[in-house]
Amino acid sequence: LAAARGAGVGGMLSINCLIREEFAGLLELVKPLNNVWCTVGTHPHDAGREDEKSVSLEELITLAQSDAKVVGIGECGLDYYYNQSPQEDQQDCFRKHIKACLATDMPMIVHARDADDDIIRIIREETDGKGMRGVMHCFSSSPKMGHEAIELGFHISFSGILTFKKSQELRDFAKDVPLDRLLVETDSPYLAPEPFRGKMNHPALVVYTGEVLAELKSVSVNEMARATTENFFSLFNKAKLV
Repeated sequence: LAAARGAGVGGMLSINCLIREEFAGLLELVKPLNNVWCTVGTHPHDAGREDEKSVSLEELITLAQSDAKVVGIGECGLDYYYNQSPQEDQQDCFRKHIKACLATDMPMIVHARDADDDIIRIIREETDGKGMRGVMHCFSSSPKMGHEAIELGFHISFSGILTFKKSQELRDFAKDVPLDRLLVETDSPYLAPEPFRGKMNHPALVVYTGEVLAELKSVSVNEMARATTENFFSLFNKAKLV
């Protein structure tokens, strides 16, 4: 927290991946911390766990509305790269989370890996034109999927991957994302940006991703910081600075 604030990071969102094992402890952790919020959700890696499958839509909605510190739903989505949970369980879990987002008017943090077509298809099927708010987290999918997500109203969040030498296609796509749809993140403790790649990531390092994004969008670092901050509070509108 001290390092992040020293780097100019004004707030942060800690993402929940296991409802049964982690959410209560995560909520207690962030409650006393100024300008730190959390989400509630089941990561696709854990969608096949019986304890996570036992979380009903009604319970998920209740947990999402249980405290002002809970400002979003997820991380949920589809991961066909690791397939740590059966794809059918992942899809069922994803649909449940989308329903909760629509019921609460809260944004979703979407995890997508090697599942672009199913991610977009399921969102379209579940929303049926009603629209939902959310962010494609740690974006590394295809430009096609990214543009489809933007058309559906989603924000695009870039992590340290944006700074990696091999990520030219991702940087080319980032240039096309409207300024009012951009977010930056760490995915801590993973994906530390250059020049810290391979080391433990932490929120203070998000400024390096922001600097690269500013250069790609031909704006100043201060302008990018202002835009991504405004975008965060517009999307996660339950989060309030103190």
